[in-house]
Amino acid sequence: MKPYGRKIKKQVGEILALGSRSQALARLAQIPDAQLTGHLFSSFYNKDELIKFRSVTAMGELAARTAENSLENARVILRRIMWNLNDESGGIGWGSPEAMGEILSKSPALAREFKSILFSYLDHKGNHIEHDMLQRGVLWGIGTYLGTAPRDMTDITREQLQAHLDSKDPVKRGYAVRALSNAGAFKCMVLPDFIKADRTPIDIYTGWDFTVVRISDMVLACTP
Repeated sequence: MKPYGRKIKKQVGEILALGSRSQALARLAQIPDAQLTGHLFSSFYNKDELIKFRSVTAMGELAARTAENSLENARVILRRIMWNLNDESGGIGWGSPEAMGEILSKSPALAREFKSILFSYLDHKGNHIEHDMLQRGVLWGIGTYLGTAPRDMTDITREQLQAHLDSKDPVKRGYAVRALSNAGAFKCMVLPDFIKADRTPIDIYTGWDFTVVRISDMVLACTP
């Protein structure tokens, strides 16, 4: 890495560690987008889960900003995300499904082109991602997108999300509840008693920080 590259990488890391979301995003926007993109992708692999999520937030802002000036350049970012999630890439696409959901939630133009791909990562008949930890990211990404486009949830997607309510992984259960809630699905479905009584606490990212929430409280908050 060139010296200026290391300097900017360090700068990005320091900014992502700031407590103020607005201040951090404003400072990141001052870095040339072409340089910032690569460093945000690198931050998806940060061992600190909070920094990973914050880099996803920043990538959503960057891609939406890019799309306003050049849809093709924004498509390049999404294609890189898709490549990271492709088995042929040789790696594990940490943060990539979360970032896709974040980007599509902020850019209707990109959502029209790529939302079917995001949903396909949950579909066993599509591009289903089998890696357990990446499945968390898929549930989060879809939930984020549905928060801005609840009408895009199909019956098939709802069934696939419901299937995760009895996952052995409490994070998946919580993320499935979040996605169904964001889509307004609880208005027309009967929740099983076990999920309503699930008092397991999980960390939920709230846009810049984590908050600890019990799954049963998440259900209660979004049940009519």
